[in-house]
Amino acid sequence: MKRFLSAFALLLFACLAASTAHAQGNYEIQVYGSDTVPPRTTMVELHSNYTAEGHLQTPGGVAATNHAEHETLEITQGINKWSEVGFYVFTSEQSGLGAQWVGDHIRPRVRVPDQWHWPVGVSLSMEVGYQRAKFSPDTWTWEIRPIVDKQVGKWYFAVNPALERTWHGPDVNLGIDFSPAAKVSYNFTKVVASGIEYYADYGSITNIASLHNQQQQIFSAFDLNVSPKWEINFGAGIGPTAATDHWIVKGIIGHYFSWGHLR
Repeated sequence: MKRFLSAFALLLFACLAASTAHAQGNYEIQVYGSDTVPPRTTMVELHSNYTAEGHLQTPGGVAATNHAEHETLEITQGINKWSEVGFYVFTSEQSGLGAQWVGDHIRPRVRVPDQWHWPVGVSLSMEVGYQRAKFSPDTWTWEIRPIVDKQVGKWYFAVNPALERTWHGPDVNLGIDFSPAAKVSYNFTKVVASGIEYYADYGSITNIASLHNQQQQIFSAFDLNVSPKWEINFGAGIGPTAATDHWIVKGIIGHYFSWGHLR
């Protein structure tokens, strides 16, 4: 356990020390765990994110983020015991624009099967999608997200060192973008867990952005384990850099629907 904690702390420090980005765009603020949705099961989630204090002006006619309410529908279907496919519908609502459709993404994911008996959970997701230029100048993007997590007693650790690539938009020339995320939480009771979630976008992996132009968000978050069929997460986060929205409140509620008997 000491070796694992030391390795995790070193990786988290490296993320923090790497000190204009798109991260998860305030539409889906979540650190992924390695588990996939079981076969013959559908997971339906609603991500609700409100930017209490964001940017009043953005370049290129992109919609401002201040007081924007983002609602994202995520539907994930289990394929087999080690794979799933997720689909997202992004929306935004704010004064002057009303309710708007932002875009859609699709996300296949595979994980290391349980029978391999690895000491940590490991999975890999590929997310491809479109978002309207009104909300993101980079309209077509691709993300590769490795996921590593571990439950150690009452402690839970997860790291998502994601890489992003713009296919259409002004950031095409930046190449591969580094957008890590990490989570540490503690189970205070069988129902309540609380911890810290960290999200960032450091810019191109070959030309890390200055601290002023990086996106970094730190959330205090809670998970409620009320039932194996439910996922409940909520929290509030601060963005300490100039390129980041300053205050965001987020919530996730999800439910598993099983279809038929799994042999």
